[in-house]
Order: sequence, then C-alpha cells, then structure tokens
Amino acid sequence: MTSYILFTLTIGGIYALLAMGLNLAWGSAGMVNLGLAGFFAVGAYGSAIATGAGAPVAAGWAIAIVCGVVAGLVITFATLRLRDDYLAIVTLGFAEVVRLVALNERWLTNGADGISGIKAPMKSVLGQQGFPVFYLALVTLVVALVWLALRRLDRSPYGRALKAIREDQELTRFAGKPVLRFKLEAFSVAAGIAALAGALYAHFQSYVSPDHFQPLITIYIFLAVTAGGVGRTSGGVLGAYAVVLYLESTRFIADVIPGLEPVQLAAVREMLVGAALLLVLLRKPNGLLPEKLPKAPKPV
Repeated sequence: MTSYILFTLTIGGIYALLAMGLNLAWGSAGMVNLGLAGFFAVGAYGSAIATGAGAPVAAGWAIAIVCGVVAGLVITFATLRLRDDYLAIVTLGFAEVVRLVALNERWLTNGADGISGIKAPMKSVLGQQGFPVFYLALVTLVVALVWLALRRLDRSPYGRALKAIREDQELTRFAGKPVLRFKLEAFSVAAGIAALAGALYAHFQSYVSPDHFQPLITIYIFLAVTAGGVGRTSGGVLGAYAVVLYLESTRFIADVIPGLEPVQLAAVREMLVGAALLLVLLRKPNGLLPEKLPKAPKPV
C-alpha cells in the first residue's frame, strides 16, 4: 500500500508540472495548448534517448527541456500569421505527429515496443524500497522550485503583461508591449516545463512507449487547471493532485459495482471524471482556488 501511495503522489507531482506549464501558456497568456501530450512525449523520449546514448541523467533532463523549448518556439512561429485559435489546432496536430513518429521510427524510438531500461537515478544504490521515496522527494522539490519561479513571475510586471495579453492583446500592443515576444517566451517556457515533466516520468517508469502519450493526458491536465483555478499557479498544482487522486480512487469502483468487464470499468471511470468536472464547475465555476486579480492603483 505504501508503494502505491508513493507512486500516486509522484505521478501527481508530474501532472502538477504539466498543469503549471499549461497554466502559464493558457491561464496567463491566453494561448490554448491542446498538444500537451506531445511536449510531454518530446521530453520523455529526448531524455531517454540521450541517457541511452551515455549521457548522465541530469544532462538528459536538460536536453529534454531544450527540446521542449525548441518545439514550442517552432509551433508558435508556425502560427504567427494565423488567428490565435489556430494555435490550438496546430498543437493538437503536433501531438499526434509526435506520437506517430514515436510509433513508426523504430531506429530512433523502438516503435510500439518503446524504450526500456531507462536510467533511474540512485535506484541501484537505494534499491526497490528506497528509490520511490527518493524520487517522490525529487519530484516534489522540482514542483516546489517551478511553483516558486512561476509565482514570482506571475506577480512581476512581466506576469501582469501576460495577463494583459490574455485579456486584450491589441490594447496591450497599443500600450507599447512586445506582444509577439511575450507570447513566444511564455509558450516556449511552458513547453519546456511539460518536457521536463516527461523526462521525470521516463526515468521514474524506466520505460516509455507511444501508448503513454495519448490525448487523454491533455484532457486530464485541462481538467486539473480548470478545477484548480485558471490563471493561478497554486490552483493548477492543487487541481493536478486532486485529479490524480480522484482517478486512482475510481479504480476501486469494481468493488462497489461488481460484475463489470474491464472495458465497462474504464468507461465508468471516464464518466465519473466528467461528472466530477461538471460538479466542480457548478459549485466552483472559477475553480477551487480562483484567480485573484490585483486592484487598480488609486490615482494620485
């Protein structure tokens, strides 16, 4: 039971990183990213391939972040001359392209068989009992550092400029702010955070395959950010842990409703997820931790 709790909390931390990345792009800058699973996969495969070639784990994580940032820049540049809603379509296509590349390019990703034997830091030293505790502490530390950085950014003039772009980018441009540069930076940093989450996931599981990066991950993270509070970093973190705990709790419905086939059980779990989202939106339409907009300063 202890191992299961450690596993759940570790996945919750990884989802929290994804939620914070989405909250930066969507909640702060108003850029909808429907390809979150793609950046997650880029980070996971980037780090797995790099460490498999002999790079240290820390270097693999750094490479994953760089791959995510570069992918984010490319995606954003590709939509510069299109309306903002096209970014959502392009990112959705990007995620599917990444999954298909991982599925078919066996020379690089080993195809549907996936990459196994990914280095797990300190596992040989700590053993099967100590590694889950260590990795949970490591993921929690990364979540805390990213949370502190994004919270500081959110309260800075830079963060307020992002919120202004979200509300009215034409007015923000008229005020003299470099809207394009802000959007490029926000989206690429958000993609880098998602890629870091993918790298942490790969080295925790020691195995990745295309099946791990289905679009359902993006739906779960949107659910986490929506339930926690769009535009608030703490809301995304709270929502991510809540979603993971809720998803894991639904595994036990077979004990409550006997006679369900595995396919039926999976369908009921998804129905419960949708019901939970509707309940949250009805009771807390702005999320569990709604965004607190600062009041305008009084005129002197």
